[in-house]
Amino acid sequence: MNVDLITRDDLDKFKKELLEEIRRYQQYPRKQGQEARVWLKSYEVRKLLNISAGTLQNLRINGTLPYNKIGGLMYYRYEDIQKLMDGVNNIK
Repeated sequence: MNVDLITRDDLDKFKKELLEEIRRYQQYPRKQGQEARVWLKSYEVRKLLNISAGTLQNLRINGTLPYNKIGGLMYYRYEDIQKLMDGVNNIK
């Protein structure tokens, strides 16, 4: 039976390598000043547009802002939000 001991240094090294790998493949960074992601959650849209939850619901209901619902979460395409802000009438 072959037994390998894992030390704290081994775990720290693994953690650093794993985080570097994740960052390398992360397609849409979340930090301010960097490229926007493709899909945003409701709270992110409200914060971006500086609107209330009710206003966002009205935009969904009247079809002004398309969305996708997955589970209990609503997702909005960043491109659609930009079109809304630019005043484009036909978003769909």
